[in-house]
Amino acid sequence: MSAEQNVAGKTVVITGATSGFGRGAAHRLAELGANVVIAARRIDVLEQFQADITAAGGVAVAVETDVSDPEAIAHLATVALERFGRIDVWVNNVGIGALGLFWDIPIEVHARVIDVNLKGLIYGAHTALRQFLEQGAGILVNVGSVDSVVPLAYQASYAASKAGVLSLGRSLNEELRLAGMADTIKVGTIMPWAVDTPWWTHAANYSGHTARMAAMDDPQIVVDAIVAACTHPIQEQPVGAKARTSDVSHRLFPELTERLSGKLADAEVKKGARLPNTTGSIYQPMSDGTAVDGGIRARMKQEDIDTNPA
Repeated sequence: MSAEQNVAGKTVVITGATSGFGRGAAHRLAELGANVVIAARRIDVLEQFQADITAAGGVAVAVETDVSDPEAIAHLATVALERFGRIDVWVNNVGIGALGLFWDIPIEVHARVIDVNLKGLIYGAHTALRQFLEQGAGILVNVGSVDSVVPLAYQASYAASKAGVLSLGRSLNEELRLAGMADTIKVGTIMPWAVDTPWWTHAANYSGHTARMAAMDDPQIVVDAIVAACTHPIQEQPVGAKARTSDVSHRLFPELTERLSGKLADAEVKKGARLPNTTGSIYQPMSDGTAVDGGIRARMKQEDIDTNPA
């Protein structure tokens, strides 16, 4: 059976659906015939996205959701169940960032990163798995990062949160095996390299420079991996050649890999244009950045031209 046939008619909840991976995956899943329940804080953007999916012949329900609020997550599940009767897939596409040296970032900003990236993902996973156990089947897709295995400098609390995402997925798969449910309830963790999405624009930034990273991947490869995981999840899935290489390198040479990644992050930060400290969208959503692609590669290219004119 094809992926299209597998996903058609299934109900998929996707958080973080107004931009980046979440938006791309929701759009593609709707094209494939899934009922998508799209969740994010920006209700105006979310409702327009819902209208676009509906106009194209898809089925979507928009639910305003702050994943750091467990009551909001419970409400999200309730809306999905009331509309479609079951939840087949839950995509925990959760991620905000705080960029800069750890001690330069206010402690409340670090706390917000953990509230969203780890606690918010735990709330989603808990709600989804309880529903899957009641149904007897389901797929949970958690979006981690290459930072889950290779922690990057200037992203300390983000890396810590994504390491937690990977550890949570490992523990959940063990518990499902112990409960005799591993054949029908599956948990997959997606781990991309740095990707050109609006995440970089939305991140809190205390580095003094615009957010950058070398050799950013196109978001489409991650969108494709999330869509594929909705029918065939992989327990731990580095996405793209750079993420796979980083994963293998860290397993073989952990200290060397961390030193090299730290030097890379430091070099990239210093190439960015000057930027005053900002909390980005971690507390309140911003109007910028509603596409899948973040335009970061284009901005980096221009910064490089401005720094080193021909």
